[in-house]
Amino acid sequence: GAPSCSGSRSLPFEFERSRSESSGDEDDDEDDEEEEMEEEELEGDSGARFGTDDGELDSDDDRERMINLAELTPYILCSICKGYFIDATTITECLHTFCKSCIVRHFYYSNRCPKCNIVVHQTQPLYNIRLDRQLQDIVYKLVVNLEEREKKQMHDFYKERGLEVPKPAVPQPVPVSRGRPRKVLGSVFRIPPELDISILLEFIGANEGTGNFKPLEKKFVRVSGEATIGHVEKFLRRKMDLDPTCQVDIICGDHLLEHYQTLREIRQAIGESAVQDGLLVLHYGLVVSPL
Repeated sequence: GAPSCSGSRSLPFEFERSRSESSGDEDDDEDDEEEEMEEEELEGDSGARFGTDDGELDSDDDRERMINLAELTPYILCSICKGYFIDATTITECLHTFCKSCIVRHFYYSNRCPKCNIVVHQTQPLYNIRLDRQLQDIVYKLVVNLEEREKKQMHDFYKERGLEVPKPAVPQPVPVSRGRPRKVLGSVFRIPPELDISILLEFIGANEGTGNFKPLEKKFVRVSGEATIGHVEKFLRRKMDLDPTCQVDIICGDHLLEHYQTLREIRQAIGESAVQDGLLVLHYGLVVSPL
């Protein structure tokens, strides 16, 4: 039993030894082939890793991503006319943008932003809008043939009416000054000449604490002389959030003013007695009508 076991164990070793001795040259050739295959695989991996396969680069920076125009449409549409921006104009108070013609037409009957309802300006909202040329250039580049169509429509509009087609404004070159820049003298903010009347609104019942009403936080207002007492009353109702049943009486000196009277007429009629430090003094009182 023991010799047979030892014999059975020795057979595999002898077989492996004879196999290695007889096929030594073949193993060397196979080893060389395996090394060459491994080198080719490494070269292939490095090429794929560094994007050198077939001369193509896999970097994300070198790939162009195609974007559907519908994804950008909400950002380049005017909320008033529902069309693409033409002469894109932005409100400086809230940074909402519209077509220039749309927002100018809107300000004929309202001084609030059509999108967020913020008060742009009490009397002259057109002073707080600016053209956004960069945004308009982006719109023209995104929408094919939009600029050409708009120029043709403008040209046909003026030609049909026998008017001269306006020429596009050419930006003037900025002169380059040598040395230190000069300081600009004077106030940066300039009051428009149309706002020629400054008024002081005094609440008659402020000292007595009439009802639950509080006086205006800012009682100094600069408006146009063409504004009427009706405009002043609307201003007070909006600022103080007054109920429609509340009656507003506006007095200058000893005179109870009517809705149709303009501020310029009142100042000329009453004279300097109604003016205090260059301000037209108006007193307003509130009367709550019983239910």
